[in-house]
Amino acid sequence: MPEQLLARMTIPKLQARKAAGEKIVALTAYDYPTAEILDRLGVDLILVGDSVAMVVLGRDNTVSLTVDELLHHLKPVARAARKALVIADMPFLSFRLSPEDALRNAGRFIQEGGAGGVKIEGASPARLEVVRRFVEAEIPVLGHIGLTPQSILRQGQFKVQGGEAEEGARIVREAEALEEAGVFAIVLECIPLEVAAEITARLSIPTIGIGAGISCDGQILVFHDLVGCSRGYLPKFVRKYAEMDLLIGDAVAGYGDEVRSGNFPDDGHSYHLKPEALLRFRAVLKDRPACPAKTKP
Repeated sequence: MPEQLLARMTIPKLQARKAAGEKIVALTAYDYPTAEILDRLGVDLILVGDSVAMVVLGRDNTVSLTVDELLHHLKPVARAARKALVIADMPFLSFRLSPEDALRNAGRFIQEGGAGGVKIEGASPARLEVVRRFVEAEIPVLGHIGLTPQSILRQGQFKVQGGEAEEGARIVREAEALEEAGVFAIVLECIPLEVAAEITARLSIPTIGIGAGISCDGQILVFHDLVGCSRGYLPKFVRKYAEMDLLIGDAVAGYGDEVRSGNFPDDGHSYHLKPEALLRFRAVLKDRPACPAKTKP
């Protein structure tokens, strides 16, 4: 078997991390160069999230993202990832209209986009049935409960879920139902640490937290939040490991200053004709003088 295939993260390998007590590292990516960096540095799971609608496309929420838009970002990520498991987020209406539409759209993410699985938000009876259909069709499913951003129109705002005893117990039951339906892992977003710890202890499949505390089997963050490219409000659970907005700002400002001052490009960043070619070049143009400079009236 080729070495590349042996090195690639698979769902059984990912699930084995839980039994071995080894944490899963996951991040989002939406383009080839970012995915190549994450893959090279050993990220286990790359999610092409519908968060691309907000982070890259500048929208207020994720619900307007289409299947074709997600596919556009999925394809380069899948091409870049030689080892990481790539998961495609199912956009808002891609799995809600009918079971047939849901299966068709998921199949596009696998066949056209090159994903190794899909992610679905929620655990309602209808969602569980979609999960079962996907699993039956050999399409791996990553579950997602707690805060589900695609529910923003109903919820009105992004906020912690499971803060009351009954609500926390409901999320535990949702996690158990998703495992029974066949998901290979579950994202737990923005729920109390104690609720996430209970879910992680009860399930045999991995939990991947985002704002769910340290007890999860792995963690995921939005790449742009991690490196400091996101402006404005950031959730409490985000930790910035770099200030790329400042670094990029300094680079752009320096470039602008040098272009305006005439210091860029300098001779070292320019191409030159060889001496003999320069002589011939001037000879060819000798009888073709440049147009006189236009003067203002």
